[in-house]
Amino acid sequence: MNSLFEQTLKSISEIVRYDSSQTPPEEGMPFGRATAECLEYFLNLAKSFGFETVNYDNYVGEVIFGEGEDFAVLAHLDVVPAGSGWTHAPFGGEIDYAARRIWGRGTMDDKGPAVIALYCMKALKDEGFMPKKKIKLIVGCNEENGWECIKYYNTRARMPETGFSPDADFPVIYAEKGILQVRLSFPVPDGATFTGLRGGERANMVCDYCEVACPYDADKAEKYGLSFERGLLCARGKSAHGSTPELGVNAIAPVLKYIGLDDMHAVLFGDNALRAFEDETGKLTFSPDVIEEKDGVIEVVCDIRYPATFDRERVLRELDGFNVDYEILHEQAPLYNDRQCRLIQTLCGVYNEVTGKHMRPVAIGGGTYARALKCGAAFGPEEEGEESTIHKPDEYITFEKIEKCLKIYKLALRRLTDGL
Repeated sequence: MNSLFEQTLKSISEIVRYDSSQTPPEEGMPFGRATAECLEYFLNLAKSFGFETVNYDNYVGEVIFGEGEDFAVLAHLDVVPAGSGWTHAPFGGEIDYAARRIWGRGTMDDKGPAVIALYCMKALKDEGFMPKKKIKLIVGCNEENGWECIKYYNTRARMPETGFSPDADFPVIYAEKGILQVRLSFPVPDGATFTGLRGGERANMVCDYCEVACPYDADKAEKYGLSFERGLLCARGKSAHGSTPELGVNAIAPVLKYIGLDDMHAVLFGDNALRAFEDETGKLTFSPDVIEEKDGVIEVVCDIRYPATFDRERVLRELDGFNVDYEILHEQAPLYNDRQCRLIQTLCGVYNEVTGKHMRPVAIGGGTYARALKCGAAFGPEEEGEESTIHKPDEYITFEKIEKCLKIYKLALRRLTDGL
């Protein structure tokens, strides 16, 4: 192993040990203490390489290299909660030399790529390369839960117009679906025999655990794959990213069937008109990810990713047809780039050059910081055909992935900032 790789490996392991999932704010720490400490670790590492850094009040940080027109690399240091089902410590940063991987939440999304991008800047600097653009490695702390970090950055600094975010898939993302996160409200039926219905942790994570207090029927529980624990009926599923609900197992669905909420199940999990929306960027996905019963109402937070050539009004018109009260909690307009523009063609070309492949730009359902740019693209680290553990138990990054990304991001930064 060469020195650059060894240092990168060590730093990824160290930064993963901070549980930077959002917690209640403390003074000067808007997203919790551990997230602020994680940002401090990253900026101190950058300072040790001789880079100028800025901490924008623990909302977001910035590492600066070069002079001239701004060029952004946008990454994030916050993570979704660990969730259940881990066989490795989610915040242990375990380096597994036998399996040639690092285990932990954030290894792929997005601490690992953020650290790799920083070491690529260091490698270029150490080689004497001086970019003809000012590279700004911007690391946010609230990407998974609202983008308050980017909003704050835009009040304190000028966001570059062009750049990439190492927070999705290779070869390069030319389009991202629109995002709507909505809270649907269903009245508890008269005569209901259940209470305390709840499940899920985040709007963009498929619910992997749901529970309810209700009369127990052993045959019915077996039919729906449920267990009875601590006086509660429990369902266990499998978490996945909200943009790819088909990769998870939603724990809400069987509980609704057990307690007889068939109409509600049909709205949330049936073949509604929304799921027929499709264009070149893919199909609409509809993922009910958080549920809670309180004060006679069942609230369900759903994550909707709609095709990039559609508009929100078209989606909302169909949602109106559900005849269910709803509130929009969060939204992001789609991202759509010309696949022939310099940014997309350069990034795709770099990936193919390093890997020897012949891939074309793709579209995704995930939402990345690339949307914060006038001309932005998501660029790695996942690849077609490999196991995805983002937002799932036992998230990991392989040694091979680290080595490959060090080559790809370093070459991409050189090509896009050399002034040619």
